[in-house]
Amino acid sequence: MKDFIKEFKAFAIKGNVVDLAAAVVIGTAFGKIVSSLVTNIITPFIGLLMGGIDLSGSTYTIGNAEITYGVFVQSIIDFTIIAFVIFLAVKVIARVQKNEAAKPEAEKMLEPSEEVKLLREIRDSLKR
Repeated sequence: MKDFIKEFKAFAIKGNVVDLAAAVVIGTAFGKIVSSLVTNIITPFIGLLMGGIDLSGSTYTIGNAEITYGVFVQSIIDFTIIAFVIFLAVKVIARVQKNEAAKPEAEKMLEPSEEVKLLREIRDSLKR
């Protein structure tokens, strides 16, 4: 039993598990933000552009069964908008990460190598 607890502790403290847990928490919070954006801002704006049409209340009745297809259509629209917003966010994050990774390389190119510095010192000494 002690070995099991020791193994679990080693597993739970590994960086990958902690990183995954942080990603889940941040992803959940981001999902709530995006859902709120879609529900409270984008969807009403789209409804306004479409002449105040609200698909979520659309139903079709067959006998005693009521099919609320409008809720399904609204869910598809919400999913599409949320997926698009997340896609844009991932693109922006990837671009920022790419720019951050390129900075050290650009800084290295601006600074001359040790050999170039030494050759410049020799050149300057010879000019005197």
